[in-house]
Amino acid sequence: MGTAATPILSIDPEWKPILDPIGFDLDFVFGSEQVKPWRTLDDRENCILDIPREGGGVSRLHIKRFPPRKTLPTDADCEVQGLRLLAAANVPTARLVASGRGADLRSFVAVEDLAGYRPADKLIESGTPFATVLNPIADLAALLHERGLHHRDLYLCHFFVTLTPAIDVRLIDAARVSKLPGLFMRQRWIVKDFAQLWFSTLALPVTDEQRMALFHRYCARRRLVADDLLLRLVNNKVRWIEAHDRKLKVREPNRNISIPQE
Repeated sequence: MGTAATPILSIDPEWKPILDPIGFDLDFVFGSEQVKPWRTLDDRENCILDIPREGGGVSRLHIKRFPPRKTLPTDADCEVQGLRLLAAANVPTARLVASGRGADLRSFVAVEDLAGYRPADKLIESGTPFATVLNPIADLAALLHERGLHHRDLYLCHFFVTLTPAIDVRLIDAARVSKLPGLFMRQRWIVKDFAQLWFSTLALPVTDEQRMALFHRYCARRRLVADDLLLRLVNNKVRWIEAHDRKLKVREPNRNISIPQE
């Protein structure tokens, strides 16, 4: 039996003058044709909402719509918590604009478009040398862990990068972001995060030397000893991720479609 809940809608005050005129609420998010899905999975739907601005241009939001759940917290609650943890720790991320849930515990979260940013993997695929973004990405991963958080989906596609006027990197997709556990379990989760980052370089024009440079840069920023034991733990986890990824691609071939950039 499902759990009935009080409907909730939260909107960033700076966005209310933009969203109120279009009737932005839970019914709008789930029912309006202006909210355009670009990926549909069993556990969520990724959408884009473009709102015309006076004088031209649009304000774009990226919206995740989640199906009803039986109990709290909702999927949107988890994403909101992750975004707030990143923001509170001063880890650069996307701006939370709105979130909500219905009495049936369907839910959504909306974040501001990172205009001018691209996923790091797509940037590298299109010709940007990995060396250009190696240090900023290693530094952001180190910052995340230094601030006591872990991501649990720390793949290159979740590092959004702009190269102009200066290199800047943001970390997105915060649904699984949480505080690192105590010292006994902490290394396990840090190794998993870094292994995900390492794994996501394997299909790209990234050399083994550059992967090692990423590892050493991360360790230097964390003031860790970049020894063979730590590297072996990372490589063991990379092999596990490779096997899991092969199964996931068969089961859900649409999961890794990238966010539309136009």
